[in-house]
Amino acid sequence: MAERLELHPTTPQARFLRSASDCLRAGGVIVYPTDSCYALGCAIGAKNAMERIQHIRQAGKRHFFTVICCDLSEIARFARVDNWQYRLLKAFTPGPYTFVLRATREVPRRLLEERRRTVGIRVPDHAVVQALLEEFAEPLMSTTLQLPGDETPMTDAREIEGRIGHAVDLILDAGNCGLEPSTIVDLSGSAPKLLRAGKGDPRPFQ
Repeated sequence: MAERLELHPTTPQARFLRSASDCLRAGGVIVYPTDSCYALGCAIGAKNAMERIQHIRQAGKRHFFTVICCDLSEIARFARVDNWQYRLLKAFTPGPYTFVLRATREVPRRLLEERRRTVGIRVPDHAVVQALLEEFAEPLMSTTLQLPGDETPMTDAREIEGRIGHAVDLILDAGNCGLEPSTIVDLSGSAPKLLRAGKGDPRPFQ
């Protein structure tokens, strides 16, 4: 059964962040808060953890995973960014947006949309995940915590513990953080294209 750690939402306890980082380094699956809703996360190289997340979501191998970065400096490692794309990223990150960009060769195949060779990138504006990324010193592979049959993502960590505590290793409980997933914007073409309207304001991309 997963351990649930209650973190302060704006000044998270360092010892809990170390525990989460150790769990990720050991190949574990964590639940963590973002600026839109709770998410499932693991280390990018953790293939077994990725498969566990796919099982929790009851998703196939084509399931869309997102790279969670702490800031724009990490994005160049995973995505090819032109000047106009960079200006948009700078304007809307950190925030509740996922941006689809052309992937670099460093992106593992399991993170690619293979036909178009694109990758989803996100920089959340939430103190807990920002502090976790700083402690872990690597991006996360992540997906929204929305279970099969549910109309909205899960937002109560105690309920999350009751429903999937047996399937994850650690739950970072920072209180309710929302029910809307991120807004998804495709920047892989010649102009922005709104793919999903979520918590982030979609109007600039319509």
